[in-house]
Parts: sequence; structure tokens; C-alpha cells
Amino acid sequence: MGENSTLVLFGARGNLAKIKLIPGLFHLDESGKLPEGMKILSIGRQKIEDDVWKAEIKEMLDVKFKKKYEKNVFDRFIARNFYHANEPEDPEAFKRLSNKLLNSGDFSKNIAFFLSVRPSDFSTIVDQLAAENLLKEDGFWKRVLIEKPFGTNLETAIELQKSISRHLAETQIYRIDHYLGKSALQNILMTRFNNAILEPLWNKNYIDHIQITNHETLGVGERTTFYDSTGALRDMIQSHLLQMLALTAMEKPASLNPDDIRKEKIKLLESINPIPINEIEKNAFRAQYSKGTSNSEGNVLGYLEELGDDKSVVETYAALKLFINNERWNGVPIYLRTAKRMHEAGTYISIKFKNKDDLVKTDKSNWLVISIQPRESTHFEIQTKTPGLDDSLMRTTRLEGLNRIDGDETIDSYETLMLDLMSGNQSRFLHIDEVKAAWSLVDPVIVEWVKDKNKVHQYPSGSGDPIESKIIFENPDQFWRKSINN
Repeated sequence: MGENSTLVLFGARGNLAKIKLIPGLFHLDESGKLPEGMKILSIGRQKIEDDVWKAEIKEMLDVKFKKKYEKNVFDRFIARNFYHANEPEDPEAFKRLSNKLLNSGDFSKNIAFFLSVRPSDFSTIVDQLAAENLLKEDGFWKRVLIEKPFGTNLETAIELQKSISRHLAETQIYRIDHYLGKSALQNILMTRFNNAILEPLWNKNYIDHIQITNHETLGVGERTTFYDSTGALRDMIQSHLLQMLALTAMEKPASLNPDDIRKEKIKLLESINPIPINEIEKNAFRAQYSKGTSNSEGNVLGYLEELGDDKSVVETYAALKLFINNERWNGVPIYLRTAKRMHEAGTYISIKFKNKDDLVKTDKSNWLVISIQPRESTHFEIQTKTPGLDDSLMRTTRLEGLNRIDGDETIDSYETLMLDLMSGNQSRFLHIDEVKAAWSLVDPVIVEWVKDKNKVHQYPSGSGDPIESKIIFENPDQFWRKSINN
């Protein structure tokens, strides 16, 4: 359990706070993870009394936990919570906040600010905090967590960094990618580096290619306007999938120290070859879902119908082919894909090993599949003889190890990241160099896709990968895995 501190939560009445952050903090308290003297100061744009805020918290917890929690834990958690109104028209709002935090005696001066607000407000809030002396580390630490996205391209990311770094050192900035809080994702490092059987095979000599997949069955829903200004490449590949790639392909860090882990991730991301824009169609593919049938929702509209604009070229399916320029991975294609309205939901890493000269010829390959969600598992696929008199009959045998079994502790990714924020562990947060490397990679593709106004490939909702997406494969015998099972 760490030292006493104060968590200042901006955007406390927003959806993320209601669904994830406040219930997550309660779960941490229930699990005994929060220091006795830790306080939570929630910041909202409307003026309400503390009692009203605490009643709202109870409502959030009742919805999340179905009223199944102990009264003494609830009372302890409620006692930690306070509310402060930063009304937009109040020029003294941040001055009053500073006075409450620094002079009232009610709060620890070790302060973490969680900015669950619009990206356009990040630098403004940091400026206002700094103006009221709330970011100066004079014997006490001060940290700022910034929600995704950090910029909308390389230029805006650099501008945002320039703005906030006037007041904050890199050690004070926590750029969140909630995927990095997932236990299954962090397990990639342990699986790779704590199993001697894998390291000799983890290179270009034995691996044919790697696929990193994120598929969703849901559509864009009510986020059409937001999504049409973002797209799948920005939304998922620039952040989540490139982080999965970094953990999969990075070199072994000197230690589990946050700086050592981030150093190797940065080195890996910066070693990815730029996508050749003059051959973009062979290295990047996009598509949109059309009307079709969802297993959970029945008949559903296509993206253009939901948007009400049949001229949009924004992708709901994006796939890239990447190559890493280092000794370990030279020549090994790495495929990243993400899509909405697919036939199944899942996030997983599929590693295909090269076929060697076999006693019995077979078109089957060895695969290692690391599943992040919904099933947390690692499995090998190997070829074994089918029982019987025919010695040439082979079949695929699956050897699975569950990364999560009944009785294991369950902790949400945001809970993990909030604990890391309070303890000062930056290993699961993005360094500015990681952000720059990711934007540098995807920006040229985004620019080309924006310029190309030709109609985008369509795939029916509830279907698999568009057949046209195979154009990015390096070899004709490569194919998309349909799921973690096949």
C-alpha cells in the first residue's frame, strides 16, 4: 500500500468516470489497495453540494455492483470523496481549487490530476493548474494523467507536448492507453521472457509472420460524427495495436524497471520501416461495413446509412503490413488489423511459424496464439499423428494454457493504471517518443486516404475480413486467422 495522496478527477460526472473510474476506485478500496489517508476530489462543471455528489456516487455503485457491497467499505469510500465545482464562467475556480488543495489541511499535497476531459482542454487545464502553483514539486510529487488521444496527428501531438512540457517534466506526465492496463497484455512480456523454450524461436529464422488483431461485433452506434473524424486507423492501430506489437517484438529489457521497458518499446517502434506510400495499396487496406446481420442485434444498417453521408471514405476496417528493420525481424511481415461489425469479437496475437522439411507433407503450420480478450489464454498448435493404421494422417492438436482461471483476482485496466499513477509507475504509460513514433508511422497513410475520395471497399456487417484485404499479404499462402481457434 502506497503513501497518502490526493487524486483530483477532472470530468467526474462524465461517462468514463461513472462507468469505470469511480467504481474502479471503490473496488480498489474494497480490495484494500488504497492508503487509509488517500482522498478523492472530483471536479465538475456544475455547482452541487458534497451530499448530492455522494448520493450520485452511491447510485453509480448500486448500478455497477447491484448493491452487493459491505456498508463499512461503502462508508469508508464515501468519506474519501469530495466535490469541487470548476464552473466555466468562474474566473476564480482554479484559485479556489488551489486554496482547497494546498491550504485547507484536508488533502495530501502529493497530488495526481486525472484529466478525463475533451482533448482540446488538456493544455488549458495544465496551464491553469500551473498558474495556481499546483504542479510545482516542492517536497511533494505532482502528476498529470492525460487521456487518449494525445494529439490527432504528429503535428498536434508535438504542439500538445510543447504546451504541457512548459510546466511538467516527462516524469510527471502519464499518457494513458488503457490497453496497457490489461493483465493479459502485460502477460506477453512474462510469456516471452520467462519461458526458455520461446526465445530461440522468436526471430526471422523460425517465424513466417505475425498477425495482431482487434475485431468488434458492434458498430459505431451514436458516435458517427466523432468516428467520421477519426477512423479505425487513428482509433485503434495508432495506439492499442502498435503497443501490442511493441510488447510482442521488443528486445528483452534490462529489468522490469519502467524506464528499461519503455526504452525497448521506443527502440522497437522507431525501427519500423515507413510504409511505402508509392505502393500504399499493397501495404495498407481500408473498408467500411455495409448493412447485414449481427448475431446480437439482428439486421443492422451500414456505416454510410448510419452516418447519413454516402460520400464518406472513413474506414471502419483498417489493415497494415509492417516490417521491422533490425537483426531479429528483418523480412518478417507483421500484419495489424482492426474492424467493427465483424462476425466475432476478439483481440489476439497470432504467430505463424515457418514450415520445415517434414517426414509427412502437410499444409498445416505451427501457430502460437496469445488471446487478450475475451478469453485470456496462450495456446500452441502442433501437428500430431491421427490414431490408426495410416501413418500419413496428421491433425492439429491444440495445447492451451489459460492465463486466467477461476479464483484469480479480477482488476479492470483502469484500476491498474490508477494504482500505477498513484505509485509513480510509468511502465504502462506512453513516453512522448512512443507517441511520436506511432504518429510518424500512420500519418502518411491517413493523409493518402483522406486525399483518395474513391468509394471504399464494403463488407457486410457480421461477415469476416473483406476478400480484397488479402492484397497486403506478402506471400500467397498467408491468410487471416478467422479467430483464436482457426
